Amino acid sequence: MSQQTTRTGTPLADAARDHLWGHFTRHSVYEPTASGGSGADVPIIVRGQGHRIWDDRGREYFDGLAGLFTVQVGHGRTELAEAAAEQAAKLAYFPLWSYAHPSGIELAERLAGYAPADLNRVFFTTGGGEAVESAWKLAKQYFKLTGKPGKTKVISRSIAYHGTPHGALSITGIPSAKAPFEPLVPGALKVPHTGFYRAPEHLRDDEYAFGQWAAERIAETIEFEGADTVAAVFLEPVQNSGGCFPPPPGYFERVRQICDEYDVLLVSDETICAFGRIGSMFACDDFGYVPDIITCAKGMSSGYSPIGAMIASERLFEPFRHGTTTFAHGYTFGGHPVSSAVAMANLDLMESEGLNAKVANLAPAFKAQLDTLLELPIVGDVRGAGYFYGIELVKDKTTRESFNEAESERLLRGFLSKALFEAGLYCRADDRGDPVIQLAPPLTIGEPEFAELTGILRDVLTRASELL
Repeated sequence: MSQQTTRTGTPLADAARDHLWGHFTRHSVYEPTASGGSGADVPIIVRGQGHRIWDDRGREYFDGLAGLFTVQVGHGRTELAEAAAEQAAKLAYFPLWSYAHPSGIELAERLAGYAPADLNRVFFTTGGGEAVESAWKLAKQYFKLTGKPGKTKVISRSIAYHGTPHGALSITGIPSAKAPFEPLVPGALKVPHTGFYRAPEHLRDDEYAFGQWAAERIAETIEFEGADTVAAVFLEPVQNSGGCFPPPPGYFERVRQICDEYDVLLVSDETICAFGRIGSMFACDDFGYVPDIITCAKGMSSGYSPIGAMIASERLFEPFRHGTTTFAHGYTFGGHPVSSAVAMANLDLMESEGLNAKVANLAPAFKAQLDTLLELPIVGDVRGAGYFYGIELVKDKTTRESFNEAESERLLRGFLSKALFEAGLYCRADDRGDPVIQLAPPLTIGEPEFAELTGILRDVLTRASELL
C-alpha cells in the first residue's frame, strides 16, 4: 500500500479535492454531496509497470491509453529514470536561447535523421500544443520574410484537436473547447474530417472517392479565401478527436498536390501519431507524404520527461540564415537537458526492442481482435491504425443513428467511464463528436494483451447495450 496522506497528514483524496485543479476535469464529481457534488474521490494513480498501473488503494488497471497516448515503452523503465538522473547531475538546466547543450544537439540530430526529406531543423518545445503554436508563428513569419505578408490564415479539420494555447486552440476544431475562451486568433478555417463511417451517403461505398472529396474541400477553402491569404494546413496523420479517423487512400497525396499548387505549407501534427504509434517514427512515412513541418511530443520521451518539437524543412529555415533575422519565439524549458537525455534513452529502447516493427507487424491482429466487438449492437465502427483505435458507439447500427447529448451524458459519463475503470481498464470514453472509446496502449503489448483488453471491452459494452 502506498502513501495515503500528504506530508501534513491530509488524506490524499481530500488534498486533491481542495487544492489540485485538474486538467479538463469536471470538479463537481468530487465535491461533497452536502455541497451538491457527487462525493467521488479523485482517482490517484501511484505506480506503473509495463502496461499496468495501480491506484492508491492497490487496485490494478490495464493502461489502455498509454497515460495520454504517450507511454510508448511502458511504465517503470529504470533506464529512463537513470538517464534523467545522470543528466541532472551533469547539467540540470540550460536554455537554448543562443546557446546549446550536448543532449539537445544530439536529439535534434537524431530527430532530423528520422524525419523525411530535408526536414532537418528542430525547434524544441515542452509539448505538442506549443509545437503547433510554433508552427503557425513560423508560417506567418516565413511568408513575411519571403514577400507574401498576406499569407497568415490556416486550415484544419472539424473536431480535430491541436492544443490549448490561443493559436493552437484556434486551429482546434471542437466548438465546445473554444467557446469559453473566445475571441480567439482570427484566420483559422475548418474543412471536413476523414471519418469514412459518416461520409456523405453517395461516397460511403468508395473510400478513395471520399478521400478526394475531403481533400478538395481544402482546395475549395484556399480558393474561396484567396491563396495569397492562406499560410498552412494542419492535419494529423490519424485524427484523434472524433475517434481515430485514418486517411483514405490517396488523401494525403492530393493534399500535398494542393499545398504545392497554392504555395501553402503542409503541417503534419504528429503529437500523438509519431514515435511508433502508427508504426514508423513519423507517421507521415506510414502514409507516404512529405510535410513541410512536423509537430510532435508525447512519445518522444514516452512521457518520462516533458518535451516536444517543431521540425521544419530547410526551405523554411533559409531566411533565418542571413543578416539579423531571428525567430523571436521560445520556451524556458524547450529542449530541457534532462528531457532531451530521457528522449535519447527512450528512442534507444524503441530501437533496441524493435517496437516500431512490432507495431507494424501486430497491428492487424490488434484490429482483428477489436473487430469482434462489431458483433455487439452498440458498436457501429472500429477504426484506426497501428496501436491507435477508436470504437464508435451507436443507438441503431442499421441507420447509424448516434446518441443525443443527454443520452451521451448518461452513456459515457453516467456508465461507461466508471464501468470501464471498475473493470480494470483505463482508456477514454469521449464525445467530442460522436460517442467513441479510444485505445492507444503502450507499444510493448502483444496478442495476449489484445485479447485481455478486448475481453474487458466486450463485457462492459454488453452491459451498456442492455441499458439502452
